[in-house]
Amino acid sequence: MHESAVKIELRIDWSEIDLFGHINNLAIMKYVQASRVNYLEMIGLMQMQSALKIGPILASTACQFRRPLFYPGRVVIGTRVDLVKRTSFHCRHVITNEMNEVIAEAQDILVFYDFNNHTKVLIPEEIRERIAELEKNRSGYPG
Repeated sequence: MHESAVKIELRIDWSEIDLFGHINNLAIMKYVQASRVNYLEMIGLMQMQSALKIGPILASTACQFRRPLFYPGRVVIGTRVDLVKRTSFHCRHVITNEMNEVIAEAQDILVFYDFNNHTKVLIPEEIRERIAELEKNRSGYPG
């Protein structure tokens, strides 16, 4: 089972229904994005990017859709970092429905990037420590 360092719960919106009556795959990717940004905020990367113009860029994303998701309802997206390299790190996301069934699993590669100089840079030790601390606790829901 996927142990997540961070989990968020989102309400499924009626507008996310596709022609087949289930939630569109694009909506599921938006759930992944919401969880990714939440994680990045928790380790201070969004704030760093805003202040210093140094932060993560999404280099790659992939998703395996396991089963359909339907309206109405809620989803839980669990996110963890499972690999930190010199200039990049890998996130894993698991999306579950209200019955705790896995709807989809996604993987991201984020690269630490200097937007002023348009080049990748080493991940600062402070960020590495924040990731390690968050992953060590793996408490699930924040707060």
